[in-house]
Amino acid sequence: MDLEALKHASKIVTGTKQTTKAVAGNLARHVFIARDAEERIVNPVIAACEEKQIPITYVETMEELGRACRIKVGAAMAAILAEE
Repeated sequence: MDLEALKHASKIVTGTKQTTKAVAGNLARHVFIARDAEERIVNPVIAACEEKQIPITYVETMEELGRACRIKVGAAMAAILAEE
């Protein structure tokens, strides 16, 4: 899945806390992680995604991911949420 899907998704969460909650609560359908984010922050989420078989797409920079999420700062991670 590419960033265009994230840009056009109707329900997303942005940032480490919200993405972690979405993964833990089985609400995340797809997770995006910035390659330049700190490993200690993203590794627990990567492990949880692998355990729950949630696909991950890696984005080159936090800045690029932030732009895709329509925010003015970088984002370490974001997720597209499952439709209810």
